[in-house]
Amino acid sequence: MGKVMLDKRLKVFLHIVFWAYMFLSPMQYMRGTGMTMVQYLLNCLSPLLLMVVFYVNYMWLTPKYFVQGKHRYYLMINVVMAFSFSLLLHYWMDYSRVLFQPGVLMPRNPDAIDEFFFYVRDLINFGIFATAATCIALAQRWFWADNARKYAETARVRAEADRTEAELKSLRSQINPHFLLNTLNNIYALTAMDTYRAQNAIQQLSKMLRHMLYDNMLDSVNLQDEIQFLENYVNLMKIRLPNSVDVTFKKIVPDADIKVAPLIFISLIENAFKHGVSLTEPSFIRILIKAIIPHEGDEKQLICSIENSYFPKPEQDRSGHGIGLEQVQRRLDLLYPERYVWEKGTGPDGRTYYSKITIQL
Repeated sequence: MGKVMLDKRLKVFLHIVFWAYMFLSPMQYMRGTGMTMVQYLLNCLSPLLLMVVFYVNYMWLTPKYFVQGKHRYYLMINVVMAFSFSLLLHYWMDYSRVLFQPGVLMPRNPDAIDEFFFYVRDLINFGIFATAATCIALAQRWFWADNARKYAETARVRAEADRTEAELKSLRSQINPHFLLNTLNNIYALTAMDTYRAQNAIQQLSKMLRHMLYDNMLDSVNLQDEIQFLENYVNLMKIRLPNSVDVTFKKIVPDADIKVAPLIFISLIENAFKHGVSLTEPSFIRILIKAIIPHEGDEKQLICSIENSYFPKPEQDRSGHGIGLEQVQRRLDLLYPERYVWEKGTGPDGRTYYSKITIQL
């Protein structure tokens, strides 16, 4: 608002300065000529008519006719006004000479060429001021329209950013309950068999909760912290697994300063435990977290690859409904738009499932 008021004041100031110059410029010729103030005021008709032409175009003809596409009416009114003012100015100058310099009055039948050039000069001046007024009015309309578009675009981008942030917070808050229940059930079962391991499991769970409560609210976390969180989860899930399930977790991270969005991979690992474990058949889950540090100038890559045996749930079992994977997809779209590739599906035999996410950091 303050900038708008400043622009308006500057515009008014420039208008005043310009027309003050137009009206006061004849005074520089008054000294030593014997021209009185009354004569000067009579000579101000010319800048006054130019002023009328300017503001009629600036405030009325341009917005009402030119901008609306009624160019014919705009041109017609300007032509009539220019010719009328030229005649008025011509006879006014004759009247001024009769009134103040009767001895040097020009004859009533002056040279036709001189008359013609006087009219042409006045018509050109009126045309220049009419054109200038139209150009200024159009430029001003374009300037304000452009500012309005920029303001609307800024407001739209800000609203989109706020909406995205709100959606991300909602998605992050929905992640938390997915594996807590299973983890607590595992620890509960462990307390009856091995108190020491149960205590270690509770300690691991506390570290996971700390990561979820605090780091989860950040835009990004250290990759090492995220991997530690995933390892704690895998260790807790392995508590109740039979020996027939082979679980491996491999990490290749040469740079400890890599950042990643928190809890971006947990749903994939949870899905692997959910569909990749059988209590009666040999099963496996292989997890790989790999960071690729390319040559200088290239982007870093982060790869999360999970492969597991596949035991799909019966059609009548609708638990989960794939919500976790949908959340992963949505978070990737919001956090890494057009910077990730997600390959997933079953192997040729239908007994193996793979999921691989590659992110350009």
